Amino acid sequence: MRQTTLCYLEQDGCYLMLHRVKKDHDASHGKWIGVGGKCEADESPDECMLREVKEETGLTITRWRYRGIVTFISDVWPCEYMHLFTATRWRGTLTDCDEGVLRWIPKSELASLNLWEGDRIFLRLLQNPRQPFFSLKLTYKGDDLSAAALNGIPIE
Repeated sequence: MRQTTLCYLEQDGCYLMLHRVKKDHDASHGKWIGVGGKCEADESPDECMLREVKEETGLTITRWRYRGIVTFISDVWPCEYMHLFTATRWRGTLTDCDEGVLRWIPKSELASLNLWEGDRIFLRLLQNPRQPFFSLKLTYKGDDLSAAALNGIPIE
């Protein structure tokens, strides 16, 4: 299983979102997602998240929370475990990203974005600051979400 991270930086009721439009052969081309990427050898999820956020935004995260693990099963793409984080403090200046366009998006407008269907589920979970650490399994057939389970319980 591939190991990846995804982080949503929070500020003034917004998340920093990445519109994936710069790479042609990108599984998420045209979608809006958080910031993250693949774990390197001998790298913990926290180390990966910190590195990926720095590489993609120029920002150094100083306060974060590990929120959950998302298991992606797909009939097209490699299966993966994605470690999900939120961050509320950082230092540095936001820079351009070579993978897409970074924008601060109000949380109230997330539903209007071109998102993966499974992302809509975990974004709702992230909006609850008291939500405990969760395990979410998302199964895709092509680009379509065919099944989801939260903490082992199917979501209808």
